[in-house]
Parts: sequence; C-alpha cells; structure tokens
Amino acid sequence: MRLGRIYGNYIKNNLFVKVIFVFAVIVILTVIGFSYFLFNFISGSIVRNQLDDQREAMDRVNLYLQQKYEWVQSVVQDSYRDTLLSDNISYLLKHSYQQYIQYRLGEGYAGGTGSTVNAITYFGDKFEADSDIRDIIVYSADKQMLYVYKSGGSPKLYQTNAARSYIPDMMSQEGANASTPNIWVRKLIGQWDTRLYSMRSRINDKNTLKNIGQLIVYFDSEMVRQALLSASKPLKGTILALTPEGQVMFDSSGRYYGHPYPYMDRIGAFQPTADLDEPSYVSTLQSASAGYQIVGIMPKSEMAKSYESLKNTIVLIAALCILFAVIVPSLLIVSISKRTNKIVRFMRKVEGGDLSARLQDPREDELGQISRSFNDMVEELNRMIDREYKAEIRLRQSELAALQARVNPHFLYNTLEVIRMRALSQGAEDVGEMIYSLAKLFRSSVRAAAECTLGEELEMCRLYLELFRIRYKDRMAFEIDCPPELLSVKIPKLLLQPIVENYVMHGMESNRGDNRIRIEAENGENVRIRVWNDGRPIPPDKLRRIQSELDYPEAEGSSFGLRSVHERLKLTFGPEYGVRIDSDPAEGTIVAIEFPHPGRRAEKERAEKERADAERADTERADRERADTERANREKGGASRDVQSISRGR
Repeated sequence: MRLGRIYGNYIKNNLFVKVIFVFAVIVILTVIGFSYFLFNFISGSIVRNQLDDQREAMDRVNLYLQQKYEWVQSVVQDSYRDTLLSDNISYLLKHSYQQYIQYRLGEGYAGGTGSTVNAITYFGDKFEADSDIRDIIVYSADKQMLYVYKSGGSPKLYQTNAARSYIPDMMSQEGANASTPNIWVRKLIGQWDTRLYSMRSRINDKNTLKNIGQLIVYFDSEMVRQALLSASKPLKGTILALTPEGQVMFDSSGRYYGHPYPYMDRIGAFQPTADLDEPSYVSTLQSASAGYQIVGIMPKSEMAKSYESLKNTIVLIAALCILFAVIVPSLLIVSISKRTNKIVRFMRKVEGGDLSARLQDPREDELGQISRSFNDMVEELNRMIDREYKAEIRLRQSELAALQARVNPHFLYNTLEVIRMRALSQGAEDVGEMIYSLAKLFRSSVRAAAECTLGEELEMCRLYLELFRIRYKDRMAFEIDCPPELLSVKIPKLLLQPIVENYVMHGMESNRGDNRIRIEAENGENVRIRVWNDGRPIPPDKLRRIQSELDYPEAEGSSFGLRSVHERLKLTFGPEYGVRIDSDPAEGTIVAIEFPHPGRRAEKERAEKERADAERADTERADRERADTERANREKGGASRDVQSISRGR
C-alpha cells in the first residue's frame, strides 16, 4: 500500500519524474551495455594473449623434447656411418659380454687389438655428453640382456628372461618412441625416480637390417623446465607432456608424476575448454614423429585474475558516468519542473474561478512564452465570458432535448409485445406467434457479440422458419436435429441463418404444399452441419457460378450470404474449411459446412504435445543408457588392465 501511495503521489501524475526515470533507465542500460561489451572485448583480448603466451611455452617444450628425440635417433644413425663401430655394436648385441671381450682381444676383430672403436665406450661417451641424461640402456634382443649406464663407471649388465620377466615382451612390441620408463625395467635396474621420460630407438644389423636391440635413454623431466625459464613472461597455468596412454612425461606443476593423467579422456584437439579439476582452457600440440602430446591447461579462475583489476576499473568508470549523466540532466529537469508546476497552479486558480491570477516569468524561453500567453488568454476569457456563456447554456439545453428524443430499443420491444397481446386478445394467435418470433429475432440480431453457441444459432433459424411456416399456412415443414453435446459449441454468429434465408428466398415454391427443409448436425472429429431442402434444384451452370463466387470473393455475384459464411469459416478455422453445395433434381439441395470441434482439437494438440515429449524423453534416456554403458565398459577395461598389471608384478 505504501509503494502504491508513493507511485500515485510522485510518479503516476508527474511527467518530469517519468522523464527522469526513463532517461535514467536509458543511460544506465546504455552505460552497462557498453561497459559489458568493452569488458568482454578487453578480457577476450587478455585471454587470447595469455593463451598465445602459453602456446609459445608449449612450442619451446615441444622443441626441447623433439631435440632429445632427434639426438637419440642420431646416436644410432651415426653408428651406421662407421662400419667398424656398426659391426662392433652388432657383435655386442648378438653375443654375450664375455664373447664380446674375447672378440675385441682376438685376432678375428676387424679393428685389431689396438683399435679405439668400442661399443661400450661409444655409449658411455654419449652418456657423458648430455647432463640431462639419467640412464642409457642398450638392450640385446638375442641375448635378452640390458647394458645400463649410470653416472660414473662402466655399464652394469642385467639378464632378463622371458619366462620370469615381461621385459622381452615389452621390448618386442611396437610403441611410441617417447614415453615414461617401463615399470619392469624400473624394478630390474632399481630406478624409481618418477620425474623421468624415455626416448628410444631401434638398433638394426647394418648388413641384414634385422632388429637386434634397442637404445633407450632416460632423461630428467625437470630439465625440461629450463626451456620455460628463457621466456620473457612468467608461465601461467600448467603444461604437460603426455603419452597416448596418458602417462606423464613432464608436468610443470609436478602433481601428476608417476600416475596416469586422470582427465585424458576429456582432452580433445577440437575442444577449447574442458572440465578438469575446474573449468579450464585447453590447448594441444601433437608430435607426429615421437608420438607424445603437449597439453596446455589454463584454469578459467586463474585467467579471471588477469582481468579482475580491469573489471573493477570498468565498474568504477561506469558508475561515475551514470552518476554524471543522470544527476546533471536531473537538476535541469527539476528546475523546469518547478516552473511548470507554477504554471499548473495558476491554471488551477483560473479553473477555480479566480480570473485575476497572473503569471510572472521574465525568461524568454518556451515556458516564459507560455506564461505570457496564459496571461493573454485569461484576459481574453474575461472579455468573452459574458458573450459566450448564455450561448453555451442554450446549446446544452438543445442537446439535452435531442438526447431525450432518442428512441430506446426497449421501446420497440415493448411496443411489439403490446401488439402481440392485442392480437391474442382478438383471437389472432398466428399473428401473436409471428410477432413473438420477430421480437426474439430482433433481440438476437442486435446483440454485439461476434460468437454464439450452436444452440442459439439453431434457435434463430427455428424462429425464422416458424415465421414463414405461419405465413404460408403450413405449406412448409422444417426439422432440426442436433446432438445435445453440440448445443454448447461456440460458432461465429449468423453462420446458418443466411443458408436458411437463401432457401426461403430462392428455393422454396409457395404454390406447393410439401416444402421441406431439414437441419442436422453430426458429432465427430469435426462438427458437420447439413441443411437439406426439396425446393427448386440449382442448374449445373448456376451451381458452378455460385461455387466460383464462393472461392473468389472479389468476383461480382448475388450469393452474398453464402459467400460471407464461406469466408468466415476459412478465416476462423483455416483454408481447408468452408461451404459445399450439392444439388440434384431427385435428391434435393444440400448445403454442408464443416469445422473442427474445439474440444477435440485441443485434445488432439495436447496428445501430439504429450507424444512429442515422450519421444524426446525416450531419446534422452537411450542416450544416457548408451553413455552409461560406454563408461562402464571403459571402467571395466581399466580395472582389467590394473588386475593384469598387479598379477604380473606378483
């Protein structure tokens, strides 16, 4: 109630308050909209710059790992260029270590006992050449032996056996050249540092091209961070180097070493964002040669901190702009409002009869001109009041007399009722019935409603036909048949009466004693109403012309009533509905109309909506079940692999 009183006193009838309010709303919405788009534009630019910086860091990491991969490949390729070294490595991998020592000391060694070509020394020198290396492993496929180089000293030999270890099986498999150290190799050589990644290269016999072993190099993952320190800007977010199976080769955050990356299934090459620990921007970079994938992750919350100060600045500037843009015009409008209210107060004085009131406003603007014009008007009013007042009184008296002289429609109904009662008193019962029917027709015709029930429309037709039945001395008979459930159906007013009138005017033969007309309504999916009569048949040419006039209402013709019914049916219910006329000399003339049942039409629309909702729900349920099945299969497969790994470890 209090708010309503405030609105009525200060807003509803105060134009200037409304102007200030509308102006303030427009200014506020404009400033907020502009600030919103400005913030989105600048924040979007900041996001793009941050993501570009992260992609640049990803490129540096990828370049670093690619160099390590190419270095490992070059170690094997360089050995192929030196025939003595290649033969030396082949002999080492095809024979035991003792046989290799005897081979180097024996006379059959191609290089001689004094040769400096030594496979053991070659790989040892490579170990010392790169400080990022933690282990070099040379695997012999024939002897199933590992030569492991660690910091300082000669390589240590480890014998593997396919019956007791998975290492030979693992070494024989084709896989990515870049990965994390294998768990079985870790156990064998006692290397449990989780911050390592592995690069490998196959070693083939130069003469037969048969695979005789592999070179595997374990690099320190933390040394990859050196590639990020050279950047001019500090790294934001997280950069990961992952194998196709999700093993972590490098993690700038250090959280996922030694474990598979838990969100590998949510990372896609064409998905700029993903739900990981939190909603994040995701960038990917694939290495086709080594098989690893560089992933850049930028949490949206961390990104939001980059433009938090921008948000506060824009909000502050927008608030200042709104205050300045609203307060300054409001002060000007308040000044104008005071002068306008002064004019209104003086007008009310004049309205109350004080014709001596005068406005004093010396300004030359529009309100000053209104004030002076008001003063001139009051003076002119004083001069004219005597002359015009009496003329006005006489005019009002004339209008009152004309108003009293108007005929009330109820006067007509009452007069017809008096005539009907007089006819009945004189014994003219047929005249009384005709007057009664005519009065009811008048009452129905003058009603302003555009619709009526089917029962009311049939009653009008009955009254109309009753008039003519009495007039023609029972030479005409009529029947009306309508199911009770259709009597309350709403239809356009005067839908059947023009059809009945058309029969009386053109089809009925007054010299016959058996004129008949029947109106019947049928209830189904649509409401069908047929008006049948046995009057004069319609010639075929005229029937075609009438039908043409119905289909083309702009054509000239005499069937105005039928055309009106036809047009209203099409406009109300659709172009597929209308009037259909059939005439046969033996069967008579039938005028049929059809329109949808309002209740069944609503039920049909409701049923179609329910069916569509059910189909959509079935589709969504099937999609959920399919997704649950796929997820269960993936979890089942992962659990199976874990069980196999545990059983092998035992």
